[in-house]
Amino acid sequence: MGAAVSRTGGAVVAFAVRGSSSMMNWPRTFNRRPTLVRRQTSFDPNATIEELRDQIQQFWVGFGPQIKGVDVQPVLISAIRGEWVVPESATGRRVILYFHGGGFIAGSPETHRPLVSRLAHAASARALVPQYRLSPEFPFPAALRDAADAYRWLLTQGITPNNIIFAGDGSGGGLALATLLALRNAGLPLPAATVAFSPWADMTLSGWSMLKNRPTDDALSWELLATCARHYLKGASPADPFASPIYGDFKGLPPMMIHAGSLEVLRDDGSRIGERAAAANVNVNVEVYEGMPHLFQGLPELSESKVSITRAAAFIKARTPEVMLRRAAQ
Repeated sequence: MGAAVSRTGGAVVAFAVRGSSSMMNWPRTFNRRPTLVRRQTSFDPNATIEELRDQIQQFWVGFGPQIKGVDVQPVLISAIRGEWVVPESATGRRVILYFHGGGFIAGSPETHRPLVSRLAHAASARALVPQYRLSPEFPFPAALRDAADAYRWLLTQGITPNNIIFAGDGSGGGLALATLLALRNAGLPLPAATVAFSPWADMTLSGWSMLKNRPTDDALSWELLATCARHYLKGASPADPFASPIYGDFKGLPPMMIHAGSLEVLRDDGSRIGERAAAANVNVNVEVYEGMPHLFQGLPELSESKVSITRAAAFIKARTPEVMLRRAAQ
């Protein structure tokens, strides 16, 4: 087990943290000129919850339009609403269960539709995006229960675990990982793999990049994340593995791919998840993209965004079998 970091003057610094020898051998670097992206987006951690939600909503405006050739179908997932995102490229062979970000206080299937549609199109997959309950109205563990229920619902639709991929960004990436822990502890069959973009996996906010990248992260800050954690936890321990999966036992979890930007405060959440997963002999690949901000995958004009989405899609395709499923949207 170990981590290898390779630098060849490219904009992407990727390192593979290997858990077992069967892990896919992904290239570790991309030869392209360094790009420094600053979003100039800031959130006021002292704002009211309504003001914070409005500010976060503006952050997602830059995600661009929904790509063409994508059908969006509203759906009731157990007791919560959600939507199917079905690109023309979808073959019916795989499903991405996508958990949107937003610090557990904001976000929806609508805000993330452009990003999800690009990922689903590239992966030739349908994507199910649940609107899990948000805090402070519904604190921890409401979101976790909704995420687990969404997975169970997929199973009742005749979709087999080996055709389901978890994916998410920010808090949604952390939620995907926490849901894996909960499902494993409950003895349920696990999905084929997980993709996490800039996951927030540590509500103790103890990663070194929380301080080191404070000057370069124009979107997130320690103060903002502490505010979100306070709303979400409502007195629960920030080190609870189901809130902060970085403190969980990763034994027996499926393969993971984690992407983060070098400029963001959450950079080390991703790298530490990689280390924890590798220590548990989980196949994991962590890629840190040099000069990139939080959730740069949502900026479709960036070549690094295209690279990240393409590589995540290839990972998804490689981890799901080529078998036909009956349409779950019916």
